[in-house]
Formats: sequence, C-alpha cells, structure tokens
Amino acid sequence: MADLSLFQEDVQEEIDGSLDFVSQDEMLTPIGRLDKYASSENIFNRQMVARSLLDTLKEVSEDERDCIAVLERVTKLSEDSEPTVRAELMEQVPHLAMFCQENRPSIPHAFSKYLLPIVVRYLADQNNQVRKTSQAALLVLLEQELIERSDVESKVCPVLIDLTAPDSNDDVKTEAVAIMCKMASMVGKDITERLILPRFCEMCCDCRMFHVRKVCAANFGDICSVVGQEATEKMLLPRFFQLCYDNVWGVRKACAECFMAVSCATSQELRRTKLSALFINLISDPSRWVRQAAFQSLGPFISTFANPSSSGQYFKEEECTNTMNEKPSEVDESNSNHVLDMTNERISVGADIITEDSAASDSLVNFNVQLEAGTEDESEEASKDTVHQHDILSLCTLPLESTVDSDESKQNCPGTHAHILPDLETANSTISEQELYNSFHYWRTPIPDIDIDLELRQAENEMFGSERQRESSLGSPNITMATRKELEEMLENLEPHIDDPDVKAQVDVLTAALKASSLGTREESKLSFLNMEIGYHHDLTEPGKINCKISRDDSAPLISDSVECIQSTLGYIHNDSDLSTRSIFSHNEEKKSKVQDVVPQALLDQYLSMTDPSRAQTVDTEIAKHCAYSIPGVALTLGRQNWHCLRDTYETLAADMQWKVRRTLAFSIHELALILGDSLTAADLLPIFNGFLKDLDEVRIGVLKHLYDFLKLLQQDKRREYLYQLQEFLVTDNVRNWRFRAELAEQLILLLELYSARDIYDYLLPIAVNLCGDKISSVRWISYKLVSEMVKKLYQASNPVLLLDLLNKLVEQFCQSPKWSGRQTFVFICQALIEDDCLPMDQFAIHVMPHLLHLASDRVPNVRVLLAKTLKQTLLEKEYFLTSANSHQEAVEQTIMALQMDPDSDVKYFASIHPASTKHTDDALSTASSTY
Repeated sequence: MADLSLFQEDVQEEIDGSLDFVSQDEMLTPIGRLDKYASSENIFNRQMVARSLLDTLKEVSEDERDCIAVLERVTKLSEDSEPTVRAELMEQVPHLAMFCQENRPSIPHAFSKYLLPIVVRYLADQNNQVRKTSQAALLVLLEQELIERSDVESKVCPVLIDLTAPDSNDDVKTEAVAIMCKMASMVGKDITERLILPRFCEMCCDCRMFHVRKVCAANFGDICSVVGQEATEKMLLPRFFQLCYDNVWGVRKACAECFMAVSCATSQELRRTKLSALFINLISDPSRWVRQAAFQSLGPFISTFANPSSSGQYFKEEECTNTMNEKPSEVDESNSNHVLDMTNERISVGADIITEDSAASDSLVNFNVQLEAGTEDESEEASKDTVHQHDILSLCTLPLESTVDSDESKQNCPGTHAHILPDLETANSTISEQELYNSFHYWRTPIPDIDIDLELRQAENEMFGSERQRESSLGSPNITMATRKELEEMLENLEPHIDDPDVKAQVDVLTAALKASSLGTREESKLSFLNMEIGYHHDLTEPGKINCKISRDDSAPLISDSVECIQSTLGYIHNDSDLSTRSIFSHNEEKKSKVQDVVPQALLDQYLSMTDPSRAQTVDTEIAKHCAYSIPGVALTLGRQNWHCLRDTYETLAADMQWKVRRTLAFSIHELALILGDSLTAADLLPIFNGFLKDLDEVRIGVLKHLYDFLKLLQQDKRREYLYQLQEFLVTDNVRNWRFRAELAEQLILLLELYSARDIYDYLLPIAVNLCGDKISSVRWISYKLVSEMVKKLYQASNPVLLLDLLNKLVEQFCQSPKWSGRQTFVFICQALIEDDCLPMDQFAIHVMPHLLHLASDRVPNVRVLLAKTLKQTLLEKEYFLTSANSHQEAVEQTIMALQMDPDSDVKYFASIHPASTKHTDDALSTASSTY
C-alpha cells in the first residue's frame, strides 16, 4: 500500500508539472511562444514553430507591428541548420503569402521583403528536399499571381540565370533550367523573350551535361508556344535541330515527344520543308526508344498540317468544297547544309528531299536518311559511302537539259547538293565532254529538228508518264556497274549489324539484287549506244525539248529487268532504311492511290506503315494503338477527298488482333464519320461499325457511348436498320457489367429524337421496360427517365392511340405486377412523369392517376410509403391540383387521408401535412428507394 501511495504521488507531481508548463505557455504572447520554441534545441519544436506560423500570424493580424515581428522571426527561422525545419518552413510560405496578399493594406510589401528572398535563396540550397520544396513553392506563387512582375524580373530571373551559369552545380543547374521552362508560360512572352530565352538557347548547347539538354528538349514546345512564331523560327529552331541530332538518345527522344508543340509554333512552309525532313530522321533513329516516341508523335505532327479550307470540315456532300490545292515546296538545300554542318560530329545525313504531289506531278518526296552506325568510325565510313553512292545516282538521274549547264543542273536536280564531292564533279564534266565532243557525233549528218505538237505531247505524257519517269531515273548506261559496286559496299557496311532484323532484311534484298545485276551486263553496250544517241540529239535541240527521234519504242526494250530490280532496291534502302517489310516491288497503281498534296508524302507513308507487323517487333508493341488513336486527326488533316489514302489502313486496324486497337477505333468512329460525310460513312465505315457491334464488351462500349452521335449522321433508311440490333446491347459477356446497361439507357434517351413514334413503341419500348426491371438501382433510375421521355415523345407526336397503348402497357407490366418491386417501379415512373411534365395534368389524371391511387391499398409498406411521398411532395405541388377543385383532386385527398391512418408509421409520416424533421425525411427516402 505504501508503494502504491508513493506511485500516486509521483503521477500527481508529473500532472502538476505539465499543467504548470501549459499554464506558462498560455501566459505568453503569440510572439513570445514563437520565440520560445524557435530557439529550442529540439528539432521537433522548431518544426512545430514552422507549422504554426500561419496561426500565429492570424492571431496578431490586427497589429501591424506584430505581423512584421512574426515575419522577421520567419526570416530568422529560414537560417536554421536543420534541413527538415527549412523544408517545413518552405511548405508554409505559399499560405503565408496568401495571407499577406489578403491583408495587403495593413502589411504592404511584406511578401516581397520577407518571404520571396527566402524562396529564391532556397533554390540553391545544398539539401535536395529543401530545393524541391522551394521550386514547388515558387511555381505555386507564380500560378496564383502572388509575385509582382517587377519582382520576377529583379529577384527571381537573375537568380535562376546565375544558377544556370557554366560553373554552377550540375544538379542545381538542371533544376534551374526546368524551373525556367515551367515558369515561362506564367510570366508571359515579354519576360520570357528578354530574360529566359537567351539563357535557354545557351543551355540547349550545353556540351558538358546531357541532363540539361534533355530538360531543354522536354520543355522545348512550351517555350515555343510562349515566345511565338518569329522568335521560334529565328532563335529556337536551330537549337532544336541540334538537339534532334544529339549524341544521347534520351535528348532525341524528348525532341520527338514535343515535336507537335514545336510544329504548331512555326509557319506552314517551314513545317513542310524543314521539320518534315527532321522528323523523318527521328523516325529512322538507331535507338528504338527514339523511334517509338517519334511514331507516337507522328499522327499529332501530321495534324498540324490541317487547313480549314481543305480539310473538308463540312458534313453534307453538297457543302464540301476544296478551296486549297497548294503543293509542297522543296527544301532549301542551303539550310539543309547548314544543319548538316552543325551536326557533323553526330550523324551523316544525305537529305535528298524531293516533293511528292498528285499523280500529275513528276517529282516524288524521298527523305534519304543514313542511320548512325554502332561506332563513330563505322558512322563516318557509312556516311561517306552513302554520300558517294547518292551522288553517283544523282549523276545517273540528271535530266536531259542538265548536260548544257552544270550550274543549272545543280539547282534543278533534287538529287544534288552544294557539298558534292570533287571527284564526282570531275566525273560530271567528263561525261559532259564525251557527250558533246564525241567523234561519232561530230562527223554524223545532223537530224532535222522537228517540234512535237503540244497536244500530242500531252497525250503521250498521259499514256507513258510512269514509264518515262522510270526510264529517266535509269538514264545512265553505266548504272549496272555503278550499282553493283554500291551494292557490294553497302553489304560490307551492313555486315557488322546483321543481328538487327531490319538490317538482315536489307542484306537479303541487296544480295538478291546483286545476283540479278550480273544478268544485266550483256545489255551494257546497248545502253551505251543509246546514251550516245541521246547526247547527239540533245546537242542539236534546244534545252528543255525532246527530239522526236527518241521514241518510247526505241528506249523501252533497252531497260532490263535487272536494272529495274537494282534501282528499286536502292530506292528502298534510301527512302526508308528502317522499314524492312514493305515490298520494294509494289505496283504503281497502289502507290498512286496513296498520293495526296496536303502533307509531305513521306510522313504519310511512315504513318501508313505503322500497321506493319514488323513495327511491333522493331519499334513498339502498341504502335498500332497509337496509329488508331490519331487516325481521326490525320483524316481531318487530309480531308475526305484523300480518304482513299487511309482506307486500307483503317480496315487493317479494325481487324487488328489486339482488342485495345479496335476499342480505340470504336471510341472515335463517330468523329471519323463526321469528317467523311454520309456517303463515305455508309460505304466504308458501316461494315466496320457492324463488326464492332459483335465484338467484345470492351470494344462495344466504345460504340455504345457514341451510338447517338454515329447514327444521327446516317440516312434515315440506314438508321432504321439498327433498330433490330439495339436489343443485342442487353446481352453482355459479364452479367455484372451494369454500367453497360446504364449507358444503353442514356443513349436511348438521345435516340428518341431520331426515330418515329411507331419505331419507339415497337423497338425501343421493350428495351426500356426490360431496363426498368434491372437489378441495379442506378440502371433503373436512368430507365425511369427513359420511359418518361418516351411518353413525352409520343404525346408530342400527336398519336393518341400509341400513347394510350404505351400507358396501358406500363400499367399491365408494372402496376399489375405480382412483385412489389414492379408496383414500386410504376410509382417511380409516375413520379418522373409528373416532375418532367411529360403529360398535361388533366391527361395524367384521366389515364394514369386511377391506377396510381389504387396502390394505396397495396399489401407491401414500401409501395405505400413511396406512393404517399409522391402524392404529397410531387403531385399536390402541381398547379392543376392547387387552384382548381375537381373530382381528381378529391380522389387524391381521400387517398392521402387513408394513408395518414395507415398502420405503418413511415406511411403515416409521409402522408402527414407537416414532416417533423428533414433528417427523418432523408432516412425514409433512402428506405423507400432502396434496392430490392
């Protein structure tokens, strides 16, 4: 007992001591308590001080001196040596800043003088957590516009610029660049151009840290959108080109991801001539991750070429006009050379860019990109071989008039460059001399010059355009020997990378072409003689004219199959070194069907190739899903007049084995129908739509969510065909998928306006009745709304017979149901009819109310409870029963009096005149509308 008494005394002493401690704190002023705990050696006490700063400031808000004193303590606390205290303090700064802003008259400039310097100083803190917290606080303050523009210019931006100096800490520099990029959209164009943009351009060229360049690349699009088109094209695009050719694949990947944003900030001409070639290079990048990001951005990038005047943004066929037929312009080769000079250390690019237009155009777009080899030595060797091989082919494909003026040929021939090798220039001049001063040509009697009639020339061009184009590309007699040498060199270069599936496919094609080239050596003499003949005739004719002696019959037999095979093989290697499975022997008709003049053809070809199975293996397993996701944007860009370019791709995606691909198409098929118009929708989309209706639930839900949006675009006869298939939506793979049925009910409400009263009664009403008996209350609630809208639709259609039939069916199906849940459903439907004014009250009183009042004698209390609630709170609130005295009003009052004497207490309550409490009302309501 003595020990117990001693223990009680000790406990009492501790309690008294704690009470004394509490009483001492209560006696202190808010600032006194702040000083007491701020100087404590206990870290947790100082953290508590940081958390309580806002409360302390609110306590002393009436006294300006005390507010200033608290803010001075904040400055002192910011110098704490413990990082957790500093981080805790920084988390409170936005709240303190908001308080200072609200009380600005009493404490002006408090934030700028006391709080903002802390935020800025913490940006360079040694502790990572403190820096991260200060960065987040700075962005919040800028977003809430709590920092004055003058403070941004004089206090924030100079610190960030200092943190990005060359001698700054690596981590701090990277974080500072990220903050500069994120705050650009908040501070506006003026500050960004004057203070942020110059340093941002410097950071894009940071040679020491790729992390900095990666951050710049990731935020490049945001900066471009802020500064606008002029600054983007003048200052940012050269840096963007450098980043796209960066040594680190992560930087190039970031460039690919923001490509669309950069494209939106440039002009249409620059987008077509410069950015298209740059993007093709990213698609052909050696890194799989870069290619993956590029293909994901390909569709959005193509969508930036959209033009309202040519995209066909009208639905009806007669309204569709195409007012724009601009052709892509050729790339400025001097600028291309400048880009090549900037990226000489990284990659060699032979950018033979020719624009590809409609079928009537004679030029094709070919983006020839030499991929980077595995090592730098291999890269340099491969680039030299590529340039050499490319320039040889350029000599072989010169037009006839190119032999007259070599300077003119360099400008007109898309295959030549300013940096052509000296030995090739010598070869060019040598060939020209042989053709001009051959002794056979000199002593031969001249053939008379005969001009071809213009109409005959046009007819001949239409008949033999494709053959002449192919013949002109093979115009050199030494093409077989030249290509054999090139093939051998290319096989040599590709040998170290034989493990890559793409490279292996190229090696197989090149090997076959090399074997075929040996068969063409016998015709070398014939080709040589033809070349001499052409040179002689050209010497006698004016530049740009074709002599009548050079006929198609003379030249066509001299083009051997082996030469065609080699040339097409080289074209395959040049045009798309990454695409290994696309056939090099495709028919001209198939190619022409994909030709358009809205976007560069090479971009569209790459987009269409996203459905190739090899892409899933070499690029991304979900590349088809990305293609399906962006196809509405691509279709809108091309316009319905170019739908033939996408038709096959869309059908391939619709038949894809991955349900995620089909699901993506199902969710966007209504948008595509809006773009294409009614005739193309009926011809090309309806079969695919019908297939989606029978697909998995994951695919069907995409069609169902936009069922109204799609069906309203169809003609009336096509639309009625789907009335028979709506019933199929009631069947799902998983019975528990109640959201599917709820979505069906919501879509049926929208579909009511598309069909006649007879169609609604015959086809939609049975579905609505089925949904009203669903096991899930959410589905039933939507179904009550559906039935009430049907009643309104039939009443507005002035068809009393169908309306009475519908009401009688509701009475028979629900009011006379043997299940109490069915009878309760009838009361819910009547409640919806009254609330939505679907019927005039006199019509409701005649045809529906007698059956409703009959349920007052129902044996289930839940039905009577809901009836009492409906009569008292819904029906009697209508003006028809408030102003006019009639027999219907008397019947309602008698029913309510009977319900007030009901043995069930809940029924009595809802039938009473003055409910006791709102809470009890809510509880009873939840009971009455519970699931069954």
